[in-house]
Amino acid sequence: MAAIALVVTGCGSSAKSGSQSSASTGSTPSAAITPPTSTIPTNPPAVAELPAAERPRASDFPPAAGRTLVQLAKLVKGTAMLGAADGVFTPGTQRFAFALTTKAARYIYAPTAIYVANSPGSRARGPFLAPDDPMGVAPQYRSEQNSGPGGLAAIYWSDIPLPRSGVFDVLALTRVGNKLIGSTGEVAVALSTPIPSPGQRPPAIATDTLASVHGNLALLTTRVPPESMHAVSFNQVLGKRPVALLFSTPELCTSRVCGPVTDIMVSLQHAFANRITFIHQEVYVDNDPSKGLRPQLHEFNLETEPWLFVINRQGIVTARLQGAFGVVEARRALESALRGTG
Repeated sequence: MAAIALVVTGCGSSAKSGSQSSASTGSTPSAAITPPTSTIPTNPPAVAELPAAERPRASDFPPAAGRTLVQLAKLVKGTAMLGAADGVFTPGTQRFAFALTTKAARYIYAPTAIYVANSPGSRARGPFLAPDDPMGVAPQYRSEQNSGPGGLAAIYWSDIPLPRSGVFDVLALTRVGNKLIGSTGEVAVALSTPIPSPGQRPPAIATDTLASVHGNLALLTTRVPPESMHAVSFNQVLGKRPVALLFSTPELCTSRVCGPVTDIMVSLQHAFANRITFIHQEVYVDNDPSKGLRPQLHEFNLETEPWLFVINRQGIVTARLQGAFGVVEARRALESALRGTG
């Protein structure tokens, strides 16, 4: 009965509407992967099986085999909290990224897979493997804002099928030794989103450069030390060469993942600099949250941070990552812009 309650109370906790476009996991806001960071001390992980979590195997998880989420939940021997990293979904195969914690706010890193259904009592699809993607970088690429919320070291992600608008229930099963831990959430899928998506052409915005701020580096970035991603404006290279456009504010980030993901992009810039132009755009006017978002975010219809858009030489978005992401997924996104370019 406890397993049944897990799904019934964890899924379906918010109103279901096709106009929504967020991932709901109880009280966790879609803009962040965790509850407010002031409540999350940096604690050792509750489960630290990161090497295994990076390479989950389908054989570690039960096949859906016509079962519902409620029936699959009966297999669990413990529960966890799921915090979604992204909250904008439209019909199709979509990225679903998340972190897992205990009720004591300690992270769980172990092999994990996702199951999706129209409702807790509907037939589930899955398992969809969700590798844990490390967020660490070499010491030379770490900024003063490198620490994620609660010491977050990796983020799970999976590509899941969301065939229509509306709300879907999700169940994450995590293999810890010979038992399964279960966690639940919701994914609200909108018919469309004004945010540029893969396959679309983004607006040709003028991003801030050292020239546009008259040499005032403090207006360009809150990262310490500053990164080198402000040589050209986005509209100067769009449609001419591949671009990685990162919206983040390492010092002022609500979710505290901007520092780690910006450091990831700094580390990858050294590997891709000759093939991709890297551009970083800060989030708040004059780096002052009380002044609101910069116009570049309004032009992209963004209300949260961080966001990464990767655009190919033809000026088409090939990958979009919202919220936390790791090194593997970021590299995969960058490589998507280079396919077919020779």
